[in-house]
Amino acid sequence: MSSPRPLTAAARDAWLYLLPLVEVAAARQRARAAGAPPNHLVHLRALAGAKDRFVTTPNNDTLYSNAHLDLGAGPATLRLPQTTSRYQSVALMDAYSNNFAVLGTRTMGTAGGCFQLIGPNDAAPTDQLFVRAPTPHVWLLGRTAVYGPDDLDAARAAQQGLQLEARATEAVPSAPITRSAGWSEFFTAAARLLALNPPPVTDLALLRSVAALHLPDFDAARFDADERDAIGAGVAEAQRLVLQGGAGYSLTNGWAYPSADLGVFGQNYLFRARIAVSALAALPPVEAMYLRAIGEGHAGCFDGQRRYCLRFAAGALPPAQSFWSLTLYDATADGQFFFADNPLNRYSIGDRTPGLVYGSDGSLELLIGADPGPAPRTNWLPSSRAPFALFLRAYLPCADMLEGRYRLPAITPA
Repeated sequence: MSSPRPLTAAARDAWLYLLPLVEVAAARQRARAAGAPPNHLVHLRALAGAKDRFVTTPNNDTLYSNAHLDLGAGPATLRLPQTTSRYQSVALMDAYSNNFAVLGTRTMGTAGGCFQLIGPNDAAPTDQLFVRAPTPHVWLLGRTAVYGPDDLDAARAAQQGLQLEARATEAVPSAPITRSAGWSEFFTAAARLLALNPPPVTDLALLRSVAALHLPDFDAARFDADERDAIGAGVAEAQRLVLQGGAGYSLTNGWAYPSADLGVFGQNYLFRARIAVSALAALPPVEAMYLRAIGEGHAGCFDGQRRYCLRFAAGALPPAQSFWSLTLYDATADGQFFFADNPLNRYSIGDRTPGLVYGSDGSLELLIGADPGPAPRTNWLPSSRAPFALFLRAYLPCADMLEGRYRLPAITPA
């Protein structure tokens, strides 16, 4: 018999470790339900809007291209088009939500290219550039920038240049559970995913510390009543931890800045679990900085009954090589974020927003809330009257932002 006390800690740590596996598998299941089988690339031809729920915290800056790969069926071939100044990236994430490669503007330049994606046990090709995936299950998420309403057709043409060739398969199992499932169902399903996607040797210390759960051969029937209570207590603690803020962020001027291991998490399992809930598929900071403004309300949200202002002094806009945007989301009870429906159908505002009005001194004031008051509507980021969250993205951030010399100004009441 295992001692209940270590089982509580083991269950807590194992649940946090396995949560990204379950969240990525759930995204795969949603894609299949929407008609996208494994190894099939789908181009979303419109910017994400208030009705989209395929991933938490979506952006309204780029057209998405989405594919869930099973490299157990064999290698896949990915082609990226030649581009000019348009931002484009293809993030390749393993089954644990780590970005093991980001192909595109930053890493390849504008010439495009053709690459073979191979599984962890495949032989390397001798006649073609390749990327080796650490797990057989891979999530491919492409982003093609849109520079305003008149640019949508051109962005779609650039997006269409992203092409995938992969062997058809039905081998990828769907996710039978979500993170809200009971611990027995959660660990049973997550253990199957763990067996299909063996973890790296660098996670061995964590896996040894949770050995009392017998992963990936988990069987709830092996535990007695006291042990089951201990496991349940550990999972409840993990569920509380994952909705708390703090780990993986530092706070300046009311903005939460992510640690450098965002998107490539290493052994920061708590941070990885929290991102799997609140910002699944986030890019690494060198590709895009994701900064969240922390409001005065519950879970860091802002009051939808009030107006707020974000003022940039002249010459102090976010330093990004590509572009930046401020995005507003309604917050769900389980810690996810989706666009707030509003009369302008505007979900973000930034350097590509047409008609922004600057002050006589060169400053820029953005008004945020359910109504703009006397401010120009072009400078208004609308909210519903429900609590909301604010995120600023800077694509290809400059060194001043990456290294902390540039800091965003505080959000203030208007």
